[in-house]
Amino acid sequence: MSTEGDYDCIVIGAGVQGSFSAYELAKRGRRTLLLEQFVLPHSRGSSHGQTRIIRKAYDQDYYTVMMDESYRLWSQLEEEAGVKLCRQTGLLVMGPENGTYQVLKNTLQRNGVPMVILQPEEFSKHIPHVNLADGDAALVDITAGVLYADRALRAVQGQFQKLGGIITDGQKVTDIRPGDLVTVMTSGGVYRAKNLVVTAGCWTNTLLSYIGLQLPLKVLKINVYYWKEKDPGCYSLQNRFPCFLQIECPEAEHLIYGLPSNEYPGLMKVCYHMGSETKPDERDRQTDKSDGDILKRYLTRCFPGLVPEPAVVESCLYTVTPDEHFVLDCHPVHNNIVIGAGFSGHGFKFGPLIGKLLCELSLGEVPSYDLSPFRIRRFQEHSKSAL
Repeated sequence: MSTEGDYDCIVIGAGVQGSFSAYELAKRGRRTLLLEQFVLPHSRGSSHGQTRIIRKAYDQDYYTVMMDESYRLWSQLEEEAGVKLCRQTGLLVMGPENGTYQVLKNTLQRNGVPMVILQPEEFSKHIPHVNLADGDAALVDITAGVLYADRALRAVQGQFQKLGGIITDGQKVTDIRPGDLVTVMTSGGVYRAKNLVVTAGCWTNTLLSYIGLQLPLKVLKINVYYWKEKDPGCYSLQNRFPCFLQIECPEAEHLIYGLPSNEYPGLMKVCYHMGSETKPDERDRQTDKSDGDILKRYLTRCFPGLVPEPAVVESCLYTVTPDEHFVLDCHPVHNNIVIGAGFSGHGFKFGPLIGKLLCELSLGEVPSYDLSPFRIRRFQEHSKSAL
């Protein structure tokens, strides 16, 4: 095992959050190493795949406010890298008028987010090939759209390298030793740095075990379904069909979401925002497809233009906290170790801003936003700290 050298900062995990953290640190002139256990690119974590929804539609004001800057940072990366990363489509939100839908609508209104309220009697004129359930209301978050995920990851990693950043992939971390200089041991070398950022997704607790901390994180395998259009193009990006969220419907306890057909010609991505618990290195043993039955029933009722049998099934992993809010914090004892984790299936679109915030924490600066919703201390009753 060779000693590979000293850095100002090491970031472990080259998904979207780690890549943006490394990029922000390099922009600040820090000599930064981005470590990844798999050979890049890979599809074993949470940052792969062609598309994600980007939106301001949230229950909580702080997410909506944070997305303002996240949009600006995505645009900045597009300009720097010379590549298109977002496409505005709007986001159709449907749900019972007096439930979570109303909370989300109120948040958008309070924060001045451009939106259109769709009256039930006019719904089909604006959104063809979708059946709005009796008692459901609908709105469109006009600012929302599709984020090109794989392309975005390549872009930020490329910009990081242009700034002198170093990416070392194919090296699994085997130990972390805290101190004024943090030592990171991997399958291929030993690295030291003044600061460490851990953005290891579903492997977070494995790494935290080396530094005496465990967080209440659950790993879920999410099935990603694509459904064939009966009439090719009727739900397509080219025909300006929006992304959508279905809140509180008879078929499902959790959100159903979809993106217009684009990745695979004639296939629309529609998924259930929940999965089955698994271990990150044993994900392929988890074969539960009960969510597919939920989606078949929902699509039969609400999306008559789709064949209610999945044409393609892929998968990804969510790392979920009990409250489904992120972890953005310093280690409770070693304040030169920063943790970004638990993005709970909705963190990708925040990537540029999360990278900025983790960079600020790592440099000992006052964060740009109130991070109290994301602090580790909220888990105090549940956390199994070995310190």
